[in-house]
Amino acid sequence: MDDDQPAPRTLLEQLIWERRQTFEEFAEFAEKFAREHDEPGTLSVRHLGRLVAGAHPDGRPLGAVRPATARLLERIFGLSIDELLAPLDRPTAMAFQPLRVAVAVVVRGSEVLIVCRRAEDAGGISWQFPAGVVKPGGRPAVVAVRETLAETDVHCVVTRKLGTRLHPTTGVLCEYVLCDYVAGEARNVDVVENVAAIWVDRADLKRFVPAAQVYGPVLRALDAANAGS
Repeated sequence: MDDDQPAPRTLLEQLIWERRQTFEEFAEFAEKFAREHDEPGTLSVRHLGRLVAGAHPDGRPLGAVRPATARLLERIFGLSIDELLAPLDRPTAMAFQPLRVAVAVVVRGSEVLIVCRRAEDAGGISWQFPAGVVKPGGRPAVVAVRETLAETDVHCVVTRKLGTRLHPTTGVLCEYVLCDYVAGEARNVDVVENVAAIWVDRADLKRFVPAAQVYGPVLRALDAANAGS
């Protein structure tokens, strides 16, 4: 955040800023999300401006949010509308500072790169995409490329953003980017965090990671890449 930029007024505004989106970009994303998920809610830039401010331009309270709009925002962020519109001077809102991670979906031909994490419980493991924590002021795309190299010795480049969600299990704010392979052989470089790093055929990904746990836009991007192969 720039020093001369005002502080976010609501949690909704903070989360939009964390996505590095303007109100226009987020409103466009919300409309696309609604179409793809059969949600009837709509969100204009003007309406979004009132929501993030927590009041009408003349200072009047917002009143109840339209149920369809509330549901749309709740599905995007995984939070209730009351939490999203909470002013950030509330202790409960200030306490909510989600950890941000950048997730790299790296493709090479018909394959996708995954790593096997050591779970906290003894002997437990889980397969997932390379990822790294995004520190305040950090750029998710840069973190995704850097952490992929640090974990797997694979060089990649970001081709596009896939979206952002609060992970339904961990509550972590995940920012997903699609990456193209450049060079390197996959190997487990981070032996403390990981057990292995491998390429798997994209059609076989669900053998390692349950489909219900994979972010929808990631699955669609991989399916589209398979169709074009």
